[in-house]
Amino acid sequence: MYLKFVEVSTLRVNTFLYVRIFTNEGITGLGECGAWGYLDASAEVITTYRDYLIGKDPLEIEHHWQYMYRAFHFRGAAIMGALSAIDIALWDIAGKYYGKPISKLINGGCRDKIRTYFHTCGASTQELIDSCVNAKNQGYTAVGHLNPFLDGPRTERYNLSYVQMIEQAVDRVRQIREAIGYEIDICLELHRRLKPIEAIVFAQKVEPYTPMFLEDPIIPDNFDDMAMVANRINVPVATGERIHTIQEYSMLLNRNALAFARVSVCLAGGITGSRKIAALAEARGVQIVPHNPLSPVSTAACMHVAASVENFAIQELPDHELPSTTERYSGAPDMLKEFKTSSIVTWTPKVENGYAHMPAEPGLGVDLSGDVESLFPYKRKALLTMQHVDGSIIDQ
Repeated sequence: MYLKFVEVSTLRVNTFLYVRIFTNEGITGLGECGAWGYLDASAEVITTYRDYLIGKDPLEIEHHWQYMYRAFHFRGAAIMGALSAIDIALWDIAGKYYGKPISKLINGGCRDKIRTYFHTCGASTQELIDSCVNAKNQGYTAVGHLNPFLDGPRTERYNLSYVQMIEQAVDRVRQIREAIGYEIDICLELHRRLKPIEAIVFAQKVEPYTPMFLEDPIIPDNFDDMAMVANRINVPVATGERIHTIQEYSMLLNRNALAFARVSVCLAGGITGSRKIAALAEARGVQIVPHNPLSPVSTAACMHVAASVENFAIQELPDHELPSTTERYSGAPDMLKEFKTSSIVTWTPKVENGYAHMPAEPGLGVDLSGDVESLFPYKRKALLTMQHVDGSIIDQ
């Protein structure tokens, strides 16, 4: 009897969506969905995919990926989040079946540990500086998710003039650079906040402080606009966390619109899809920076991708002793509860001198811990975004 699927189930835990896949030989696989704003839609897609998967061979990963992706030729984040979760779970099964960590199974791996950047945060300039200094004191060689426009709650109305918005943000970067010196890389996260011309002006003013990259300076919808920004500034652009196909990345690459690809492993087709994107990027001299705002399951998947591709640059690593990044930065203040994402899993990465150690167990190297659905009930993400004082919408 060959290995086959016997059940595919979803688990909704806190603000996360997981898929658990069972086989007839007792091997199970775990994956996480990255469509974090629309997890209920992704859960329904997984149910549709379940009917196809039951009875099939889990080791035929590429065939299943192509079948699910191309079945109806609909596209979108909810669909790709579901496909990504399943793909990660299939690689988890394959690794356990062959007795190897996923990155070792793929190609033996390109590196043994993963350079990470510390997730900074701050609702004030001083909080942001203190967060960066804390990262340096912990041995990190880079700080990221660093928002020079500050991490204020989305319930606050925005009311700064153009000159205040630009100059205050630039001055924060100056103060951070002075506080941590020039041995620490600064990865600026602009959260799609600016219009193209604003992004160009900001980049020109912040260039003397040598940011490693500007992440999502504008909304990602128009690739021509992103290319226009990238080709008129000297600071490298990082983008891609909101897109999820190799074709979209190909269009960005053809326009020279990015220097760093922010591949969302749990959204861009899982480990299979992310490695396809990395290969495209490698041919153009572009490095990948896996996007990782989720739980330690996502972290493990991102690290296996990072370990198995040559053109990896640095890994986003949220603090798993806190609530999820998506909950902290896209919700109302009263949403935050005492919760550690590490509480729901059997593994979190150990970081030394800014490098995270790979999971050692076969497969993904992480599992859920106990009855997490009951212990940490699911919370649907509320629709909330920042508004200007005049009532218009602020992109974030």
